[in-house]
Order: sequence, then structure tokens, then C-alpha cells
Amino acid sequence: MLQLTGGTAVIGLAGCTGSESDGSDSGAESTAGSTEDGGGSGHDEGENSSEGESGHDDEEGHDEAVGEPSDTAEVAMVTEDGGYHFEPHVVRVNVGGTVTWTNESGSHSATAYHPDNDQPQLVPDGAAAWDSGLRSEEGATFEHTFETEGVYHYYCTPHETVGMLGSVIVGDPDPHEQIALEEPPEEKPDTVREKLTELNGMVSSALGDDH
Repeated sequence: MLQLTGGTAVIGLAGCTGSESDGSDSGAESTAGSTEDGGGSGHDEGENSSEGESGHDDEEGHDEAVGEPSDTAEVAMVTEDGGYHFEPHVVRVNVGGTVTWTNESGSHSATAYHPDNDQPQLVPDGAAAWDSGLRSEEGATFEHTFETEGVYHYYCTPHETVGMLGSVIVGDPDPHEQIALEEPPEEKPDTVREKLTELNGMVSSALGDDH
């Protein structure tokens, strides 16, 4: 009888211990699940809105053919699938040529990286600044005539940090003498620096300087 009673006590204790352990594990799993759902959702949304679209843009950008300079060029400002971009990323005009930006969807600007716009200089010395202001109406346009030969980088004011940047090549400049093609400004976020590096590669290739 003592042996039987002792065995029953051990089983009872084992059952209580198991119950407490199960409850603790269940609580931990519930907490982990809640943290993962909340944090994971926010992280995924961030990737979809910037990095995912940026990757899509990068892929398209490398396929673009810049071509020879012309008197005019057209650039679309596009919001598509939660991403934002200029299309094409790089255009080329003659000295005295005009670029026209057209808002296809969303709200965008075409703004030069110029000290007059409180930005680092990523345009040729002596070049005029430009800023379209925000264009929200579908079909709204802005144009700028480029009188100084060189490479110009520009951005969309509300979407700069998600990589909505573009470039204009004017004439046939020496790529080794272009401020825009130097190392991207250190004060800019990584997303902007990465996009500028990508644009620099496209511009250099267009100017025959693949090195």
C-alpha cells in the first residue's frame, strides 16, 4: 500500500509540474506571436514601400538606353504599385535643350540638387537651379532649358528618401570633370546614396566611361 501511495504522489506531482510548464510555454508563445505579428507587419510594409520598389527600379534602370543628345526629352513622374520613380531615369539633351516632366500619377516634383534649393551641389558649376514645385494634377507639366553642359542630378521632394531620383546629361561632357559623378554626399541617407551611385554608373556608361 505504501508503495502504491508513493507512486500516486509522484504521478500527481509530475502532473502539476507539467501543467505549470505548459501554461508558461503557452504564455511565451502567445507573447512571441504578438511581437512577431506586430513587428513583422511593420517591417514588411516598409520593405514593400521602398526597398522592393527600389529594387524594381534598379533592374529597369540598367536596361535603359540613354542614347545620343537631342533638342528635347520627356520624363514621366510615376506612382505605381506603392513605388515612385522618374521614367526614364536618365535623359540626354543638347546644350540649350529642354526637358519636360509630366505627372502621370501621384504628387511629385522635379528639383535640382543645387545650393539654391538647400541641397548639395550635384550640377555643373554656374548652372541654374530649378524646382517644379509639387505637381499633383494628372497631366501637369514642368519644363527646364539647360544652357550649361554637364551632368545634373535631381530628385522628387516628397520621395527622395525612397529613391525617386533622376539625371540629365547635357551635351557631351567629360565624365571625369563632373561634380555630380563624384562620391555621393555623406550626409544623405543610404537609400539616396545608393540611387546616386546607380545613376552615376548609368551616366558614365552613356558617356563611354565604364571604368
